[in-house]
Amino acid sequence: MKLTTLASKEGNDILKNKIYLLVVFVQVFILLGAFGLAVASSIASDPTLIDQYGITSVLKVGVPDSIRGTVLETDLVNQKLELIYYNNISDAQSFLGHPLVAIVDLNPNGQNVTVKADTSNVFYPIVSTKINTAVNEYQLQKKLSSSGLNTTQIQQILNPVNLQIVNINENNKASLALNSSYFVEIMYGFIIPFILLLPFFLASNIVTDSIVGERERKTFEVLLMTPISSSVVMLGKTLPILLFSLIQSVVWIVLLDLLKVPIYNPILIFILLFFIGLGFIGIGILISMFVDSTKEANSAITIVLVFATFILFMPLFIKASYFAPILNYIPTVIMVKLASTPNINPNIILSALPTMLISLLIFAGTVRYFRRERAIRL
Repeated sequence: MKLTTLASKEGNDILKNKIYLLVVFVQVFILLGAFGLAVASSIASDPTLIDQYGITSVLKVGVPDSIRGTVLETDLVNQKLELIYYNNISDAQSFLGHPLVAIVDLNPNGQNVTVKADTSNVFYPIVSTKINTAVNEYQLQKKLSSSGLNTTQIQQILNPVNLQIVNINENNKASLALNSSYFVEIMYGFIIPFILLLPFFLASNIVTDSIVGERERKTFEVLLMTPISSSVVMLGKTLPILLFSLIQSVVWIVLLDLLKVPIYNPILIFILLFFIGLGFIGIGILISMFVDSTKEANSAITIVLVFATFILFMPLFIKASYFAPILNYIPTVIMVKLASTPNINPNIILSALPTMLISLLIFAGTVRYFRRERAIRL
């Protein structure tokens, strides 16, 4: 009864905190913004996706009228580049950068191709890739043509193999928002663990405010003087914060699924987040025991979160195989493995055990220190 009353009081205080509610809405914008950025950057960096979504109108390339009817013109058109014709190449110079991304010139004998590109243009990498592909095909066709082969023979050499892709297990195909390797890598390799851990970063701040804030308001000592055990005080203050953080993470999982970013093994991820939340909350309470003001608490928790962010997210960008035995035990790496595949490898569960154990030890240590702090304060 005492635990329920205290937990309800802490929960009401959190829900009445306008800053907390504002931060929750900010997390929604972060999620949507990160998703939109991943989609935009994936499309902008993939020539196939640009062609698929019909954004080729921005890929403008200036060419001289003399290129009409040549094989190079056909190759450039096949790359879905928008060709703008000029009487001579000097007329196109003033338009390089806007609207032209590049200028392609072919000398009269058809042997030399000159390309001038605006490297400051955001679409330069895409246009450069497409032009290089077109020029390589043009050079190969020129070589084959100069050897005396006819058009049919050239096509047989250029396309010696017919590729046929047979898709299986279509019923279980993941319904992704974007069929892009870069999109999958950035979403599952960074954004998903970052979004799911955001509520727990916030939770550690709420914990420090809950204790240090009450101490500044001279209500914390009054609470400790009531006939409530230290464990009840601890649980009453942490359970609502942990519960709200877990609810937020579940909502983010549902929202990501609605955005067609499916997250597999949500129950296992939920359990992992529960233990991670215990660890963050335990650290928050421990810090609040060493400081005397919310300003000091915020500074200390900021330093801890910066360090935690480095430890949790840096391994996601390390590709060295000799670090794998260590990286496999990092919570974010485990989260990525769980979220990205429906198949559960028992080794992943074993890799999560140290995180759970450490989190429990942090929380248990916090409870023990909290009891000592109570005696000291009184």
